[in-house]
Amino acid sequence: MNYFIYLHGFASSPNSAKARDISDRFAQIQTKLKIPDLNAGDFSQLTITRQITQVVAEFPHNSVPVTLIASSLGGLTAAHIGQKYSQVQRLVLLAPAFGFLSHWLPKLGDEQLQRWQKEKYLQVYHYGEGRELPLSYDFVTDATQYQEDLLQRPIPTVILHGTKDEVIPIAASRDFAQSRPWVNLVELDSDHSLGNVMEEIWQAIHLFCQLPGSSKI
Repeated sequence: MNYFIYLHGFASSPNSAKARDISDRFAQIQTKLKIPDLNAGDFSQLTITRQITQVVAEFPHNSVPVTLIASSLGGLTAAHIGQKYSQVQRLVLLAPAFGFLSHWLPKLGDEQLQRWQKEKYLQVYHYGEGRELPLSYDFVTDATQYQEDLLQRPIPTVILHGTKDEVIPIAASRDFAQSRPWVNLVELDSDHSLGNVMEEIWQAIHLFCQLPGSSKI
């Protein structure tokens, strides 16, 4: 018996292409997959800490093992949940956002970053909503405490990451896996969306999670 939760990425939603694809495949093998909306109705106050609290609240109370399947910033969040909560027994991380701030903030530029710090809010394009939404600078302040070197609990983990990822370079996952023998990194010929390799991703999830039924959709 396992409890499966999917965590979507930054400025995304449970209605993302990956979430829908994986949800459909779970439904076909009649296995429940919970997909919480990590925007929680207020994207402007999003933090990794809030995401962790929200996801942990979804855990079953009877100590049933939890498997987290998570994309991008959801993957970073899942890794930190797994570090802290022993109920998490497996992680499937899709292009996890290791080093997120170090990849994202330089793209904003110093001037925009300083303005965000001063004005407290930055307009960020939200893919789930299809429009720009304000995000509090608290997101950055909070995220600085979630460093990869803290992630040392040997949880069976598979990472699926595209070699052409333009958002989170595959080097981030290579570095993470290199010093953690419990992590299996699968490199795919794809970008950050992983849209062209969903079949390969499903095969990996199906095998790693020992799911029932056919592995084909």
